[in-house]
Amino acid sequence: VQMLAIAPAKEVECRETIKKICDSFAVSPIARDVLETASAVSGKTGSDEPYFLGPAEGVGSTGYRSSWWTQFYCILWRSWLSVLKDPMLVKVRLLQTAMVATLIGSIYFGQVLDQDGVMNINGSLFLFLTNMTFQNVFAVINVFSAELPVFLREKRSRLYRVDTYFLGKTIAELPLFIAVPFVFTSITYPMIGLKAGATHYLTTLFIVTLVANVSTSFGYLISCASSSISMALSVGPPVVIPFLI
Repeated sequence: VQMLAIAPAKEVECRETIKKICDSFAVSPIARDVLETASAVSGKTGSDEPYFLGPAEGVGSTGYRSSWWTQFYCILWRSWLSVLKDPMLVKVRLLQTAMVATLIGSIYFGQVLDQDGVMNINGSLFLFLTNMTFQNVFAVINVFSAELPVFLREKRSRLYRVDTYFLGKTIAELPLFIAVPFVFTSITYPMIGLKAGATHYLTTLFIVTLVANVSTSFGYLISCASSSISMALSVGPPVVIPFLI
């Protein structure tokens, strides 16, 4: 579009460039093929009869040029590249998680199993849930809302299916949503003085990771159901709070 546009104050140069491009296309093999196809069709059908193009070469019975795995791989690779292009966001999220975990660990530091200690541990575990829930819901609540126009255009062009797009996007961001619960639990668990032992720690880490990823999926749900980022941000909190209660 930029090559064929007529720029202000450069009309003569732009028209000469466009003429060169059009002349080059006119003598190209593609132009000859198009002309032959058009001539053959007009000779067969006549000018008044409609002509419908056949399916594009390489398109299967499903209407897509590529297989499910090819679509999934390309979406996964593209989503992974978009994650890698913003390393500062990953660093900020991990640093934020470490700071919040240190703050919670400092407040509930060194609990003992008496009446007050049990109540404090109960409160700290609730903070585990609230932090993992809100942090992960709002981390992804704008993902699909922001990309909705691009997705709709590419979906209508039959470039990929909905399931390959969703799986590719979510799996590309999965390492971060495993790293965040790991950093959070590894800092708070020993500082609070929760039950010692590798089995107990791994059980807690597993549950916190599940909570984080369920919250992420819930954020995706809100993002998909919202027509804009502002609507997603408005709908998020009142929908999440009943589950916390």
